[in-house]
Amino acid sequence: MGARRAARAIDALRRGWPFRVIATEGALDLIAVESARDPALAAFDSHDVLISGERAVTLKLTNQRAAATPGPVRLSDAADSVAAALAIADPALDLAHPLKGPFRTVPTGGETAAAAAMTMARHAGLLPAFFVRAASGEAETEASADDVAALLDPARLEIAARARLPVEASESAEIVAFRSPEEASDHVALIIGKRDGQPPVVRLHSECLTGDVLGSLKCDCGPQLHAALHAMADAPWGVLLYLRQEGRGIGLVNKLRAYALQDQGYDTVDANLRLGFPVEARDFAIAGRMLELLGIPRIRLMTNNPEKVARLEKEGVAVIERIPLALPTNPHNEHYLATKRDRTGHQL
Repeated sequence: MGARRAARAIDALRRGWPFRVIATEGALDLIAVESARDPALAAFDSHDVLISGERAVTLKLTNQRAAATPGPVRLSDAADSVAAALAIADPALDLAHPLKGPFRTVPTGGETAAAAAMTMARHAGLLPAFFVRAASGEAETEASADDVAALLDPARLEIAARARLPVEASESAEIVAFRSPEEASDHVALIIGKRDGQPPVVRLHSECLTGDVLGSLKCDCGPQLHAALHAMADAPWGVLLYLRQEGRGIGLVNKLRAYALQDQGYDTVDANLRLGFPVEARDFAIAGRMLELLGIPRIRLMTNNPEKVARLEKEGVAVIERIPLALPTNPHNEHYLATKRDRTGHQL
């Protein structure tokens, strides 16, 4: 029931309806700024706005000590309309509204509830910003911080279906789909070759519609995907884990917003932070669960990102070898790849 309550609250969030998040130290009533409408706000009776710590740092509303581990920030009486709140929350409007505030920050009214709300916004693919008030009266939709954690628990993931899938790299490949009860997005694994008792070559590939399907030159996702599949075909066997975590976990719409910010001169790291998200929001515990369900405890991981090695080992997967994946750059992704090398530790 807990995960279902969280799923219903996320649905309310996307629809612009009020919902409540409950935690031990305080409960909050919230409406997502991005999906809100002024009539709903008028009935909500609060002009306070809750934004993520990353967005607060961008707006210079928190000091550098707090910026090291930013938590949500509540702005008192900050916006009396959806348009005014969007000017605070959406960095696409920063150029049109460069002067913001002055703002007065106040206690959130519940740190755990506020943090859970930010997780819900990211999970819904919305900007992490809310109209907020202390919980009052009855709530039609509510969830606890524990409910949100239950929704995201990778242990809920199970194998839903599997089938033979001939692909360009291997005509004998098998595809396996994974599903959890309340999630709309299904993760998949593509198994290439036959088990031979040795650890397979494994690639964690996060969904990238623009790169994988449309051939975007802004990233290297599409070429990485195809190169990894062919490398697995040349190995005794391999497993591609295709994770439905677009835009490093912030969703397609927010990734496109980050692209627009990159066109203004921000790199991929700063674009995510200006949107109010962590630099890395993917959940690699999902990959650990998928490998567990496939009965694969030891792997040779194909990645340029040492953080993936650390995250998988934290989940109990033995990474016996890291295999680099080197590909040429193009004029559109040179800066992006340099940023991954210089700011996120990728070994290119």
